[in-house]
Amino acid sequence: MITLKLKQQLADFTLDLDLTLPARGVSAIVGPSGSGKTTLLRCVAGLEKADQALIEINGNCWQDSQRGLWLPPNKRALGYVFQEASLFDHLSVQGNLDYGRRRSAEPAGNEQAAQIIELLGIGHLLQRGTTGLSGGERQRVGIARALLANPRLLLLDEPLTALDPQRKADILPYLERLHAELDIPLLYVSHSPDEVARLADHLVLLENGALRASGPLQTMLPRLDLPMAHSDDARSVLHGQVSACDDHYQLLELTLAGSVLKLRVPHAALPLGQQVRVAVQARDVSLALEKPQHSSVLNQLPARIEAIEPGNHPAQTLVRLALGDNALLARVTRYSADQLQLQPGLEVWVQIKAVALFD
Repeated sequence: MITLKLKQQLADFTLDLDLTLPARGVSAIVGPSGSGKTTLLRCVAGLEKADQALIEINGNCWQDSQRGLWLPPNKRALGYVFQEASLFDHLSVQGNLDYGRRRSAEPAGNEQAAQIIELLGIGHLLQRGTTGLSGGERQRVGIARALLANPRLLLLDEPLTALDPQRKADILPYLERLHAELDIPLLYVSHSPDEVARLADHLVLLENGALRASGPLQTMLPRLDLPMAHSDDARSVLHGQVSACDDHYQLLELTLAGSVLKLRVPHAALPLGQQVRVAVQARDVSLALEKPQHSSVLNQLPARIEAIEPGNHPAQTLVRLALGDNALLARVTRYSADQLQLQPGLEVWVQIKAVALFD
């Protein structure tokens, strides 16, 4: 378990948080620019000394103001990945990795180091200099260097912001592998809904230095009282298990967690039983009072309306639906909502026009 209780006076507001986060997986920290996200990470790392704080990582206390305890950054078993990789250009890739191991009192062993290098796909880069690396390669080396210090916590401060869309697409699968295979917790600051949907297990929303909300990603994204549901790219994340593959049509059948409902997703074959997550944009969900007939939309599922709220635009309405134990967000026109007489408790059919699968 991660305990973060912080109070730090900043120029425009006070960062005042009381957070408990999971001891494993990715906790994404989101919020408007200037809301205190990076300051939170810097206080956890010891790069800034919070005025008042209790910082405990899985039973290890790094700061306790009441007891007068404060560990400097070099005494904290953490890795920190910034927006820029900040590699040492006078060293090779291997030299940069060796530096990461030397700075730790308990560095990764040779077997663990080989696993990290394989996970991040940088084995072929070890003898190269760093100046000729692409942005995505530099970030992968930077992440590997941080992990070779054998941290108990990995901090990532918008690690993909400086990359172009193609480099982001190149590095995201490596981050997904880290998410799936690392046992340590990650705190991940991001402004990208796509990164959050693909990587996060837990979501923390900050506003003006205060905690607006914190909880599992699946329950946070469809909450109509939070700004994520009202953004242009609002989405839901569902978890499922591969239950069948159709090689002829290149379709996967997924059984949604906690239900018998199934989704069909265009995708190459995956092992039966593999756990996956899918993201569904609110704009890609339509509603009907009866099951549609003769439709090209692959996924038509029964659902129940849980809540309805006005959208940001006066022509739009947001609808949160229950798909078994899963929550799904839909954005429809206010005209359609009135014509269908949508209201909480109503049983409807949802048509999901597009699904992004993350494996």
